Amino acid sequence: MEILKVSAKSNPKALAGAIAALVRQEGRAELQAIGAAAVNQSIKAISIARGYVAPNGIDLVAIPSFNEIEIDGERRTAIKFLLEKR
Repeated sequence: MEILKVSAKSNPKALAGAIAALVRQEGRAELQAIGAAAVNQSIKAISIARGYVAPNGIDLVAIPSFNEIEIDGERRTAIKFLLEKR
C-alpha cells in the first residue's frame, strides 16, 4: 500500500480527496507526518475525508501510531495514521 507523506504545507482538501479515493478503492489508506504542523494538516484532512466518504456509507476510522524512520542518516519519529472502514 502507498503511504501518503504529509508536510506542513500539504493542502488538507487535496489530501482528503486522495484519502477518500484510496479508501474507496482499497478499503484503507496510510498517512505519515513528521512535526506538529504536518500532524495538524493530517488531522484536518482526515476530518474532511470522513465527510467525503460518509454519503457512501463508509465510517472512516483513524488509528495513530509512532514510526521510527531515517532521513539523511538521522533517525526521526513520525506519526503514522492507518485509516480504515469501520
